[in-house]
Amino acid sequence: MSVDFDIIIVGSGPAGISAAFPLVESGLNVLMVDGGKQSIVPLLENDYLSTRTSDSEQWKWMIGEDFHALKMRDALSPKLRVPAQAYSFAEFNSRNNIESTSYISVGSLATGGLSNSWGCGVAKYSAAEIKQFPFPHSDIELSYANVSLRIGISGKANDDMSEYFGLDDYAQSPINMDISHSYLSRNYSKRKKKLNAQGFKMGLSRVAALSKDIANRKACNLSGNCLWGCKRQSLYSSADELPNLRIHKNFREHSGFIVENLDKKEGYWQVKGQDITDNSYKTYTAKKVVMAAGTLATTRIVLQTLKFTNSVPLYSSPSAAFLLWLPRFLGLKRQSGFGLGQLSYALNIDDSITAFGSTFATTGIPLSEFARYVPFRRPYGIELLRTLLSSCVAGNLFLPGNLTNAEAQLTSKNSLKVLGHYSDKVKPLMNQAQKKIRKTYARLGAILLPRTFMIGQPGGDIHYVGTLPMKNLPSIGETSSTGEVKGLDGIYVVDGACLPFLTEKSHTLTIMANADRIGKYISKNVYLHK
Repeated sequence: MSVDFDIIIVGSGPAGISAAFPLVESGLNVLMVDGGKQSIVPLLENDYLSTRTSDSEQWKWMIGEDFHALKMRDALSPKLRVPAQAYSFAEFNSRNNIESTSYISVGSLATGGLSNSWGCGVAKYSAAEIKQFPFPHSDIELSYANVSLRIGISGKANDDMSEYFGLDDYAQSPINMDISHSYLSRNYSKRKKKLNAQGFKMGLSRVAALSKDIANRKACNLSGNCLWGCKRQSLYSSADELPNLRIHKNFREHSGFIVENLDKKEGYWQVKGQDITDNSYKTYTAKKVVMAAGTLATTRIVLQTLKFTNSVPLYSSPSAAFLLWLPRFLGLKRQSGFGLGQLSYALNIDDSITAFGSTFATTGIPLSEFARYVPFRRPYGIELLRTLLSSCVAGNLFLPGNLTNAEAQLTSKNSLKVLGHYSDKVKPLMNQAQKKIRKTYARLGAILLPRTFMIGQPGGDIHYVGTLPMKNLPSIGETSSTGEVKGLDGIYVVDGACLPFLTEKSHTLTIMANADRIGKYISKNVYLHK
C-alpha cells in the first residue's frame, strides 16, 4: 500500500500550527487539513469610532446582510454576534456531529480555528502547575519560549502580575492603556500593599497582540477594531502563520476538508473526510496523524476510532462578566484604544481557589451589548449607557476548570454528546468573588454597577480540555505523556483534549507550547523516513 504523507495534521488552529513547525522544519512530508471557512465580511479600513460616524452602510458589518447579529441575540458572547466572525463558528457542531445538553459547545471550521476570534490572553503555567502533567516542567519550558517569540506577546512590565504570567522574558513592551485603565493602575500602585494582603494583585495584561511589528504583521494602532477584525494583523491568528509554512516544499494543505473518521490499513492511517467545496469524499494516507481539530471535534474522532463509548471528563472554566463605572470620568468623550485586556488581576477567593480576570475598554463594543445587563427597560437602559459607558470598563472572571462537572460520550450513532453543569461550589464562590470585586475596585475608584455581575453558562468560556488527558500510564481513552492515544499507535493529540488540568489562567499558550513539544518529539524520536 502506498502512503501519501509522513504526517497529517487535522486542524490549522494554534495547536495544529504549533505542531506543524517542528515537523515541517525536520523535513517530514506534512499535509494539513482544515474546514477552510473564510470571512466574507470586509474588515474595517478606519478606526471604530470614525467608521461608526461616517459609514452609511455600517449595518452590513454590525448587523450583517443576513441579519446575523439579530439571529444570535441570545448568545452570551458578543463575538458570536459579530458578522465578520460568524464564519469562525458556523456549522461546527453539525459538521462534527456534536450535541450538547445544558452546556455550550463551540468550535471552529475556519482556517486558523478559534484564534480568529479569541481574546488573545496568554499565560505560562508555573512549575507547580505543570506538576499536574506527566512530564517535567523543563520539557515544555523551551517550547513556551519558542511559541511566545514566534507569535508576538506584549505587556512586558515589572509589576505584580509578572510572576503569575511568567512571560516577561519573551514579551514586547505594553500597548498603551487608555485613560481609565491608567487611572486604575495609578490607584492600585498607591494601595497595593493593603490589597495584596487581601489576596488581590493587578498588573498589565499579557496578550498575543503586537506593540512592535513582526514581519508583515503591524503593531496595534489603537483603532478599537479588535472585536470586528484587525486588518493590521496585530492580534495573533494562526491563519497568519500559514505563509511561513507554505514556503516549505514538504508542506501541503487541503483547506475545506472535514475529517469524518480514521482507519488503519496495512500499517498506515487513512484519514477520511469530505471536501465541502464540492461535497466529494476523499481519503489521505499517512504514517502518523496529529489531531488538532479542537477539543470537541478531536474527542469525537478519537473515540469513534477507538470504538470507546464510556463517558470521558470535560473541563472548562466557570466564568463571569461585569461592568465597572469610574465616576471621575463621567462625560468623557469616547476614545479609540486597544479593545482587549489592558489590566489583569488575580484574586484569592479562599485558601485554595484563585480567580483570574481582565478589564477592557468599552469602545468598540455596541451599546446594545451592555443594555441587556442594565436593570431598566431596553430604551431607557440604552439612554443611560449613552451617558455612562465612556466612563466604564468591562471585566471578566475565570475560575479553575475542575469546578465544572461535564462529560462527553460517543453515542451509538457516532455523535458526541456533551452535557454538564457547574459544581455546587461555583455559586458561593462567585458570590464571594463579586463581593471582593466590588470592595476592591471601590478602593481603586470604580463602582461595580448593580446587577451587571453576570455568571456565564457552563461551557461559555470555550476553555475546553481534558477529554483525552495525558497520563504517565494511560488507559483506553487517555493519551501518553507525548499525546499518543492509548490503543491507537501513531495517533497524537495536541489540542486542549490532551491537557489533564485547567487552571483559571488563559490556556491557549500552554496548548501551543505542548503542541510544539509533541511536534519536536515526533520529529526526533519517531522513525518516519524510508
